[in-house]
Amino acid sequence: MAGLKSLLKKGLGLGDMGFNAGGGAINWFPGHMAAATRAIRHRLKLSDLVIEVRDARIPLSSANSDLQPYLSGKRRVVALNKKDLANPNIMHDCIPINAHSKSSVKKLVELAELKLKEVISREPTLLVMVVGVPNVGKSALINSIHQIAQSRFPVQEKMKRAAVGPLPGVTQDIAGFKIAQKPSIYVLDTPGVLVPSISDIETGLRLALAGSVKDSVVGEERIAQYLLAVLDTRGTPLHWKHLNNRRIDGIEYDAEEKPDYSLKNLKPKTRNLPNKSHLIYVEDLVMEVQRALYSTLTEFDGNVEDENDLEGLIDLQFGALQKAMKIPHKASEARLMVSKKFLTLFRAGKLGPFILDDVPVS
Repeated sequence: MAGLKSLLKKGLGLGDMGFNAGGGAINWFPGHMAAATRAIRHRLKLSDLVIEVRDARIPLSSANSDLQPYLSGKRRVVALNKKDLANPNIMHDCIPINAHSKSSVKKLVELAELKLKEVISREPTLLVMVVGVPNVGKSALINSIHQIAQSRFPVQEKMKRAAVGPLPGVTQDIAGFKIAQKPSIYVLDTPGVLVPSISDIETGLRLALAGSVKDSVVGEERIAQYLLAVLDTRGTPLHWKHLNNRRIDGIEYDAEEKPDYSLKNLKPKTRNLPNKSHLIYVEDLVMEVQRALYSTLTEFDGNVEDENDLEGLIDLQFGALQKAMKIPHKASEARLMVSKKFLTLFRAGKLGPFILDDVPVS
């Protein structure tokens, strides 16, 4: 991984400055996060159980290190959300979930009830707090918990649904929702907060790639470069030959016509149900992208551990992706357009499941 580490500093233009609140290479710590962090710390003292939501693709990087000392002494459940986008992993004391799956969230609720069992018998009111970095799915999880609670418990008042969106920072205030009574159970949804400074550049880029830092802060091209560097150093495109023989062998799909479909529809909240032609279009595009990366990596005669060679390979791959995505060569922002489409496919899981952190894989 030496080539990747060197490229992060040289090729991505981040140097040794890293991610910090005061400026420098990446200034990404919004003012509301400082106030929210203080409020969360105060309310943690009152909570009976904490559900810490992390992104299953970055189970280590998506842990807020500043909050860990406050969480260590609490009853806690670590939920790895977006499990469908990640490889299976064997991290202990964590439960993989899909916040949009009722059966998945039900298992989490049962685990939380087990953790609260000794408190339920003596406390008339219980407080469950949901915390996590931005865009890990906290509000989506709360909405699912409420739907389960409605079918199991008498609820005194209708809960206002939590805002859910594809961008980090949708929730910017602490809101409490009553989901059950006898005992009364309240769930607090909190804003996603990050640490003010991340000294490790790759941790910051992993958060950006997973969507916990807004693209506009880091830059889509930087994030796409990082993703390509990860794929190349891991040799991931070499495995796509066996998954997509039809595309790599040059067999085309016969779509009746080019559908009027935007990849933006793959994003959460904006996702629309695709028809058959849309599905074929996305599958065809994915195979074109995988074929482009497979071909450029197999034809590459350099060393991905050498930063200069890796940088040259990534430049070639941007050109191959531009062709695969049929983006006009004269487009003034072609590289940016390639980056946006490439990141959308990755984040929607169309390039396959991934774990970006270095954790054991089963």
